Amino acid sequence: MGGLRELAASFVVPGPAGVAIRDRLRVSDADAAVLTKVGVYLGSLAAGDLAERSRQGPAHDAASWAVRKRSLTGRSSARWAGSITKATHDQWALARGGQAAHLAWLRRQIASIEARLARPLGAKADKRDGLVRGYASRGEWHAKSRRLQTLKARLVVVEADWAAGRVRVVRGGKRLANTRHHLAAAGLDEQAWRMRWRAERMFLAADGESGKRFGNETIRVSDTGQVSLKLPAPLARLANAPHGRYVLDAPVAFRHRCQEWLDRITANRAVAYRIHHDVVRGRWYVTASWQRAATPVLPLEAALVRGVVGVDMNDDHLAAWHLDVHGNPVGEPQRFFYDLTGTAQHRDAQIRHALSRLLHHTRRCGAGAIAIEDLDFSDGTSREKHGRNKRFRRLISRFPTAKLKARLVSMAAEQDIAVVAVDPAYTSRWGAQHWQQPLTTLEGGQRLPRPERQVDSPGEGFGRHLAAQERRRREGRPRDRSCQRRRRGHRRQG
Repeated sequence: MGGLRELAASFVVPGPAGVAIRDRLRVSDADAAVLTKVGVYLGSLAAGDLAERSRQGPAHDAASWAVRKRSLTGRSSARWAGSITKATHDQWALARGGQAAHLAWLRRQIASIEARLARPLGAKADKRDGLVRGYASRGEWHAKSRRLQTLKARLVVVEADWAAGRVRVVRGGKRLANTRHHLAAAGLDEQAWRMRWRAERMFLAADGESGKRFGNETIRVSDTGQVSLKLPAPLARLANAPHGRYVLDAPVAFRHRCQEWLDRITANRAVAYRIHHDVVRGRWYVTASWQRAATPVLPLEAALVRGVVGVDMNDDHLAAWHLDVHGNPVGEPQRFFYDLTGTAQHRDAQIRHALSRLLHHTRRCGAGAIAIEDLDFSDGTSREKHGRNKRFRRLISRFPTAKLKARLVSMAAEQDIAVVAVDPAYTSRWGAQHWQQPLTTLEGGQRLPRPERQVDSPGEGFGRHLAAQERRRREGRPRDRSCQRRRRGHRRQG
């Protein structure tokens, strides 16, 4: 087994720390006009504050934050100023984190290309000596040397931005900003684009505050669904309620997690709200979010006591098989298909539907956990890693590993189903070597016909690997076999 890495231990994934629910606001034309004015005005304040925060760079501290907040308080209110400055700080930190990830990616790419350029043309890889393969031809070697210089020049620019604390942030979205130069290709005119741009740059979000009425003083939603918001000082003339507040005509009724939301606001616990306008659909929405108390993570032994459903993630389906506590398959394997082509909304809906069917199957089986591969494709789309296999690079680039796992954890927590992350190393190899033939052979040694052989050995493999891991943990050292006894000097005499 030389050259194989050690398998990482399986673990139960912690549940979600936050909750977000959304519902439609059926506002009147007058309400829409007021929301637009407030959102555009606060959006302009947020844009100016983001520019000021970006100019300060890493030298920003609590004192400069207080100065920015006092500057915004006179033009809006203390609570709106707090929400704007916090959102600005989070946006700058997110851009800074993305810049750090881009720096690391550039350095990895440069190191990989330099290592391959140093190898002879056509040289084979040697994992034992840590040598990578060389490029196949002189033309490829020349193209990669030019790309190396391009990446190095880009690295110099990014390192300069990092040292100066400059970040690249587009309020409203970089994609929508670039669409302005390609309106015909996007099927838009200038007026339609400007409506989308204005809606994306509006700011109508307020953090909650425990101890205040209904958990939020800036955007308040009562237990009857009445929505009201505190108007900024320059727009106080639009108020239709005391204390400079504006009450919307249409109430909101959260269908999902309604009781949990009611319990929070009636106890005056913090709830954050965000109001946004979907120009394409012509609708307004309000999103409520709050944090959950940290719950203890279920031990791995307790999660597996009722068996587990092993799941293998593929490009177009989830392959699942119910396994008992000993790792033996129960029933027939199941496949839950999805389509990852089309828009982001379509892909997201496809993933939700597939996960819903998987959770329903898990409950019918009576299993208490789902074992899923702990995949990470952060460096999987590298040109140097997969060479000219563009089809495979495109496949793993569009595969939503992070979103799929995050949605599965969130949805499984509502069904009291644990999610166990398993190291996916060698599961395909072990499944094909040890379990695919027995599972595709009928009594009498007859093989199943080719079209009906739909055994997903990877899912079976890491499911059994998880069960075997638990048995080794319970039983301790495995029993000695005959060859081990001979090596230790216990060979039977006579």
